[in-house]
Amino acid sequence: MLSSLASRTTPYGGRILQVNHAGEHGAIQIYAAQIAIARWRAPALVAQLQQFRAHELRHRDIFAAELRRRGIARCRSYALCGIGGYLLGLISGVCGPAAIAATTVAVEAVVLHHLQHQMRTLQGTDEMALAAVSAIVADEQRHHDEAALHEQAGAFWPTIFKPLVRIATESVIWLGMRL
Repeated sequence: MLSSLASRTTPYGGRILQVNHAGEHGAIQIYAAQIAIARWRAPALVAQLQQFRAHELRHRDIFAAELRRRGIARCRSYALCGIGGYLLGLISGVCGPAAIAATTVAVEAVVLHHLQHQMRTLQGTDEMALAAVSAIVADEQRHHDEAALHEQAGAFWPTIFKPLVRIATESVIWLGMRL
């Protein structure tokens, strides 16, 4: 069974894995910066952010393992995702709990949309890439839903952060698929 799955891979599946791997690196950096700042600005969120970061580390490892298995290098956008993620984490962290939550909600909303599309696209064409993508969906949904509980209704930062973060996340994914 595994050998038949291993033989069914596609270049598009490889590209998805590369971009997702880079995106997970960006998410790790967002959380790393937020954790550093949250110790001062939002100490009640530190444990949750550490848990989310641990999930993202595992997700990056899932994609890295599949890239290695295929002999594919990481995405050219990997460093961009890391730098951009860390800056976003710093800025949202300084702005406080509502901005931290809004950032997670916005990033995860975009990510979940893309993961659903990827799973539909990979179904029947690249089962190994599909398995890697499917392995992270529940965690990403949990991050979205738990962060949404920390958003403050009517707060200023979610109104500002959510659309900007959505656009930035969409742009990085678009760029990653083309680099």
